[in-house]
Amino acid sequence: MDDDNLTDLVAELMSTARAASSGRAARTIQGDHEHILRQTVIALRAGERMSEHESPGEATLQVLAGRVRVNAGDIVWEGSSGDHTSVPLQRQSVDALEDAALLLTVVKTAHPSS
Repeated sequence: MDDDNLTDLVAELMSTARAASSGRAARTIQGDHEHILRQTVIALRAGERMSEHESPGEATLQVLAGRVRVNAGDIVWEGSSGDHTSVPLQRQSVDALEDAALLLTVVKTAHPSS
C-alpha cells in the first residue's frame, strides 16, 4: 500500500512551483497513463494558468489549498481549499487565483481486449 502525506507533498510542490519559470509543479501519486485510475497533485503559483486543454475524460478536481477558477466554454467554476467538482467533458483552462494545489483524479474507461 502506498502512503502519501498530502500536506507535506503540497508544501513541497508549492515550493517547487514558486521557484519554477512555469509557475507549476506536479506529481502523480497513483497510477500512470497505463492504469485505469490516475491521481496527480498539481501546484500552481498565484496568477499562473494551465492553458486550455482537452478534458482528461471522466475526472474530478479537489482543491487542496488556495483558490482556482476552471473555465470550460460557458462553464466557470471557482473553488477553494476543500472544494471538489467533476471536470467538464470539454476543453478547459485552470487559473490560480492564489497559490493553489489540486488533486486531479482521472478514471480511464476500460477497453475490451481485441
